[in-house]
Amino acid sequence: MSARLADVTGRYVYLDVQGIEYRVYFEEAGEGVPVVLQHTAGCDSRQWRHVLEDPDFTSRYRLIAADVPFHGRSLPPESREWWTEEYTLHQGFFLDFQVALVEALGLERPIYAGCSMGGHLAPDLALHHPGLFRAAIGIEAALDSHGVERILPWLYHPRISNDCKPALMHTLCSPTSPERYKRETTFVYSQGAPAVFKGDLNYYVVEHDLNADAKKIDTTQTALFVLNGEYDWSGYPAAGAALAAAVDGATHAVMEDLGHFPMSENPEVFKKYFLPVLEQAAAR
Repeated sequence: MSARLADVTGRYVYLDVQGIEYRVYFEEAGEGVPVVLQHTAGCDSRQWRHVLEDPDFTSRYRLIAADVPFHGRSLPPESREWWTEEYTLHQGFFLDFQVALVEALGLERPIYAGCSMGGHLAPDLALHHPGLFRAAIGIEAALDSHGVERILPWLYHPRISNDCKPALMHTLCSPTSPERYKRETTFVYSQGAPAVFKGDLNYYVVEHDLNADAKKIDTTQTALFVLNGEYDWSGYPAAGAALAAAVDGATHAVMEDLGHFPMSENPEVFKKYFLPVLEQAAAR
């Protein structure tokens, strides 16, 4: 009996980001318009596995999902004593990482799609690197996510179990999503390095703020699409609607029966929203 193999290829690419070389793991599948898929805070590209194995996507798009350094299989760099520093994700590094990935892989007018912290990065990329992507799709995106900074110290604390992170993520999932997929989503979260989730939230909660600059985004250079899950209490629908309203030419949609992790918690429902947006983006 022959083995059942997924049509997904995993490789490493060496990227220079802000003068430091990183060995970055990425998976890809499909052919067509390139689409860069960005994972959420404290997690890795496994969140996109259902999309990477779906022929409705791979028959039209070249899907690329990378682990940001310090996440998944993208180990910390060898050239610095990273253990002597507190891990913190800064907006400048996150932006430069995406630019380096696109350039290293030779992607021509790709589409960007990111969720949560990756969703916030969609409008930031459109603002700071107009035209690098033909379109940016911000899943669970918002103008900002301020207001919960006080919880950050408790996300990496000797008196708080690491189990609190996947438990917290479970509350962000829709109650209508299949339990097996919600558990898969939280299981992946349970495997992240303890300090990384807190460090990622520096960008998500503290640095990302488009209240003053959203109006500067030129959607003729990079189209902006915003999607928010109905049951997401972090990137909630009204927050996404406010972002889209602030950007001339941006679009917004509420994804019914979905939470903060639509691509992993309920991939079939997510497809109904994601495929049409990709088609609009690819047509540009």
